[in-house]
Amino acid sequence: MTAATLFQSILASLPEIVVVTGACILLILGQLVPKGQGYFLVWASAATVLVAALATLLLAGEVRPAYSGMFIADRFAVFFKMVFYLSTILTFLLSRKYAEIEGIALSEYYVLLLFALSGMMIMASATDLLSIYVGLELMALSTYVLTGFLRKERRSNEAALKYVILGGVSTGIFLYGVSLIYGITGTTQLDGMAAAVTGDPLDPGLLLAVVFIIAGLVFKVGAVPFHMWVPDVYEGAPTTITAFMSVAPKAAGFAVILRVFLNPLVAASDAWIIVAVIAVVTMALGSFVALVQDNFKRLLAYSSIAHAGFAMFGVVAGGADGIASVMLYLLIYTFMNLGIFGTVIMMRNGDFSGEVIEEYAGFAKSHPGLALLMLLYLFSLAGIPPTAGFFAKFYVLVALIERGFVILAVIAVLLSAVAAYFYIRIVMVIYMREPERAFEPALTPSVRATLALTAAGTIGIGLFPAWFLRLAQSSVFGG
Repeated sequence: MTAATLFQSILASLPEIVVVTGACILLILGQLVPKGQGYFLVWASAATVLVAALATLLLAGEVRPAYSGMFIADRFAVFFKMVFYLSTILTFLLSRKYAEIEGIALSEYYVLLLFALSGMMIMASATDLLSIYVGLELMALSTYVLTGFLRKERRSNEAALKYVILGGVSTGIFLYGVSLIYGITGTTQLDGMAAAVTGDPLDPGLLLAVVFIIAGLVFKVGAVPFHMWVPDVYEGAPTTITAFMSVAPKAAGFAVILRVFLNPLVAASDAWIIVAVIAVVTMALGSFVALVQDNFKRLLAYSSIAHAGFAMFGVVAGGADGIASVMLYLLIYTFMNLGIFGTVIMMRNGDFSGEVIEEYAGFAKSHPGLALLMLLYLFSLAGIPPTAGFFAKFYVLVALIERGFVILAVIAVLLSAVAAYFYIRIVMVIYMREPERAFEPALTPSVRATLALTAAGTIGIGLFPAWFLRLAQSSVFGG
């Protein structure tokens, strides 16, 4: 590698370098900051992310291949990195008070979030199966530790252990698929795999390899049959980490899935049939099991599974519209899901956990403004028009119908109707029940800012959905 090539590679990966360097510096400074100065950790971490975001935007003008074709900085990666930055900064803001209440306001908490962010950034830009693996493990190892950060709580320890074991299995499956791809094609680069195939692209060995790779990736998005970790991990992890995992790692998993499905080798196979089956079963399981949940975090866990299934319908559709619809779906989901988790975190005050749905009884009578925000997020998650969540689902359905998958579109609509019930059930608890006892939510300035940003994003995309869809389309094929 020449000096000029090395410089171009460093330039292309500058945002990742900024985040990793900032995390290392913060890890050292965190040991020097006196206890009780948690605000410094929050704002230093947020500043690191903002600098990385600025570097990403400055480099967004052109395609920048790097590291011998294993990494690329293009508009597709920029779109997903912006989703990651948004998720991480909002998580920092939500963590300001919550981390102090739970006794986890340590520098390691914010450092691990930054390392998880850097892993997701690598996943979004990776164009080689090995670089995808590096980003995947950097993200996964960080979230494993964050899941068990409530060290004195048994359920947090159990959740972390289950996550580590099942995550290790999924990683092994993914690596086995990578080894098969390398054995058959002689390369692990996404661009080189199709060119290296000299025989039938429907070779059983290649199809098996693609199945293993898809299996390893769908674990990260919580799709069936690799969903079993989601409810327990979401319930046991700190709520702020649950909020983070529900949007950012999921988006990173879809970024890799979309990269893989843009590869002609995968497009020439029948892998879409497997993904279609996974999408239907995932959405069905998430929608029906959520109906009987009384714990808010477990309900949102199954909601997350259902939404992952719906987004996978866009992967099945493929093409410009299908991929763009998934990207828009993930952006909208980030706003509305972090918003609803923000209200749960807000309820963590005194002896209120915010995790029991019954605790929200009569919330509209005592806090009408906050209840209205919850109504916005819940209606958007349910896909009720004219919210942003409706347009997220609408464009996925349009992409399916245009590609001729009418039956899949009908199934998606029917399952969405089922899923709408458990969101409306919460609305009924908030608006149609009498309050059981007085409660004052922990509305700190950082939580207020988070709720304001998520509400503005949900409303803004709902008002101009076509513009955001064009932005997503240009991010796929505009660079």
